[in-house]
Amino acid sequence: MPMPTSLARPTGGVLRLALLAAVLVALPASAQSGTAAAEFLNVPIGARATAMGGAFGATAADASALYWNPAGLAGMRDAQAQFEYAQWYVGSDVNFASAASPTPFGVVAVGVTALTYEDMDVIEESGNSQLPSGETFAAGSYAVSLGYGRQLTDRFSLGGTVKVVREQIANSSATGVAFDVGTLFVTPFRGIRLGASIANFGPKMRMDGSDLNIPFDPLPGQSGNNNAIPGRIATDAYDLPLTMRVGLATEVYEQAGTRVTVAVDALSPSATGQHVNAGAEVGLLGGLVQLRGGVQELFLEESPRSFTLGGGLRYGFGGLDLSADYAYEAADYFDGVHRLAVGLRF
Repeated sequence: MPMPTSLARPTGGVLRLALLAAVLVALPASAQSGTAAAEFLNVPIGARATAMGGAFGATAADASALYWNPAGLAGMRDAQAQFEYAQWYVGSDVNFASAASPTPFGVVAVGVTALTYEDMDVIEESGNSQLPSGETFAAGSYAVSLGYGRQLTDRFSLGGTVKVVREQIANSSATGVAFDVGTLFVTPFRGIRLGASIANFGPKMRMDGSDLNIPFDPLPGQSGNNNAIPGRIATDAYDLPLTMRVGLATEVYEQAGTRVTVAVDALSPSATGQHVNAGAEVGLLGGLVQLRGGVQELFLEESPRSFTLGGGLRYGFGGLDLSADYAYEAADYFDGVHRLAVGLRF
């Protein structure tokens, strides 16, 4: 995901964001069929889910279901907290924290996602010269999520999530709201699970802020005129990255302390082409150790994503269940992404 490494401003102290104002709200990639705001909402969440290739629409049954399918929250029987860190692309970091708890009326969850970048230089522009000013600016994308899941029958669950979304670069920002809705059905045939969800439905987002104010010379090259008429850079509004997901998951082997889960998700995002994610998880020693693998964005042309690998450990004592998970995402054009996550059930 490209990000600017500097910010130019003309002598006189006004930031110029003609190109940068839209960086966070529209980040098209070579494989995309369109542009969208808040593309960070498509960054996968959860080391377990990521290691399984993102095939988690019918598998999620923990706090990360806020991202994958909120109906999966309904399967939780204990309270849970999760924390995750990933070193994302181009000097950026992803942090995710969530907590979920069953109530008499269903399962309620809250989550916070932050995609942050290293501080970048402000460039002082004067004529044909561009020099560092010694100042820096920050950029980031944030989402606060509130989710709810409930079992309507012993086989059918329904869930929803509302997200407040904010993207910021220097003194310009865009704020919006997004909604997810999902269902999960456990079939009577070998416990096969079917999940379906629609994510990131909401109004368009537009960058705004003081950095869009610029001085304007309507008659450059003509002496005697006012060469600093107040002007403002216009920005477009962009749709959120709407994603439809249908998933299938089942245990193909489960005995003698060993469990093998396979999962497949079919996705239809508004900003990219349709594709398929597939993955598997092997649980050993009664769930103490998990091994995972998967592939992402099958059948999507020019996809930079490749295979995924990972594993996890579970250990319970005194009514608590501790977990630690790791995932690796291979990429064709960037260094691979490493994820670490820890969780606590109580």
